[in-house]
Amino acid sequence: MMRLAPLFFALLALCFLGCTGAPKSAADSAVTASADAPGGKHFFWKVSDDNSSVWLLGSVHFADSTFYPLDAVIDSAFEKADELAVEINLSDDDVNEDVAQQTMRRGILPPGKTLDAVLPRAVWNSIDSICASWNFPVAGLMQMRPWLAATTLSVVAIQRAGINPEYGIDVVLMDRAATGGKAIVSLETAEEQVDAISDTDDSDSAGTYYLKTTLREISELDSMVTKMMRAWKTGDENLLREVMNDEPEDASDSDKKIKDNIDQKMYLNRNAKMAESVAKFLAEDRNVFVVVGAAHLVLEKDNVVERLRKKGLKVERF
Repeated sequence: MMRLAPLFFALLALCFLGCTGAPKSAADSAVTASADAPGGKHFFWKVSDDNSSVWLLGSVHFADSTFYPLDAVIDSAFEKADELAVEINLSDDDVNEDVAQQTMRRGILPPGKTLDAVLPRAVWNSIDSICASWNFPVAGLMQMRPWLAATTLSVVAIQRAGINPEYGIDVVLMDRAATGGKAIVSLETAEEQVDAISDTDDSDSAGTYYLKTTLREISELDSMVTKMMRAWKTGDENLLREVMNDEPEDASDSDKKIKDNIDQKMYLNRNAKMAESVAKFLAEDRNVFVVVGAAHLVLEKDNVVERLRKKGLKVERF
């Protein structure tokens, strides 16, 4: 994986496979209000043109019960919306199946190849050691390409930290939308989601980079999760950026190039499409509540909010 923070916001949609919604206790508790941010600021924006508006919420895909109930301003806007738009509608069984198929197609090594043979020996030894300490069967990773193995280790590490996808903002709101009869719109296809995080290089160079940085930072996960949760609950975009941009000082030129390519696929290309979707909702006068990973809204370069402002739309933060 690239580093744990981006995966937290982008890659971990994969671990929603098989999740059709939040448990009733989480979904029901989200109906009322709290989780205040200083000055009333959340990762929450109203985007308007001359005669319509769309709400835009930055999500975290993993959370816990302390994120709920949501603040009144978020809850009220959601209740009044006709549609919920998410990165991908994983409350739909067909979409779940499509994501699973795309993941298997892109994430499994060819016959005769195994992960321990693909990776440098030191990287594999680190994986073996971590899996042993977690009592996690390392054999389950053996047929995976490095990027998928990295994603899997990230999911396990984050769940061990006590947070899970059932409390993810997206999942809770999808569950509420389905219960309340709201239409759920996907901003991306399963193929686009998997393509954004998979390694298209047959040498698995980006996937190996994911793994190396993942293994280095797993020891810092508790601190990163604590900071991320505090950033979301307080609307602190500087803190969120700090977590997201935590790069090693000794990164090589080749690693920096890989990171730039990953950022282009994972964020910049997708930000452009997300901004176009929001602008289209406004042009069609649709009453939509949009939820995407918070990183897409606050990272400094070409984020969705910035792109919408450049289109001449009115953008207000709440």
